[in-house]
Amino acid sequence: MKCPYCSYEESKVIDSRPTDEGERIRRRRECIGCAKRFTTYESIETLPIIVVKKDKSRENFDRNKLLAGMLRACAQRPVPLETLEKAVSEIEAKLQNSLDREITSTVIGEYAMEQLRQIDEVAYVRFASVYRQFADINTFMDVISKLMNDR
Repeated sequence: MKCPYCSYEESKVIDSRPTDEGERIRRRRECIGCAKRFTTYESIETLPIIVVKKDKSRENFDRNKLLAGMLRACAQRPVPLETLEKAVSEIEAKLQNSLDREITSTVIGEYAMEQLRQIDEVAYVRFASVYRQFADINTFMDVISKLMNDR
């Protein structure tokens, strides 16, 4: 690891500890050349997930975009941010564990609806109404009736 102060290429690790619920390792290092200390972070390299949208365009998966959509669905609902962040992490893990590197936006939307259904039924209906582009009140009623029957 190159020292940020003197660019010497050798350092020794003084302290290591996990951060972000075990997702990364924080390492405190000391430069062999100048004896100054600096911190590095080590994380698992993940392969990018490509989202294939309905118009066939492709873009990298963005967990913040998914979280923002779920936050909009949960607006003015008693849903803690931590709950939604955990749900997004579960969806992201499911996508990373998939053998496919390209995933349709439809699949991601279904995963989000599964999570929201467990978290808050009102948020689930809100998300579904935008995601499935409800055309009329009958479509709303069908989803609500299905929710009621599943209880």
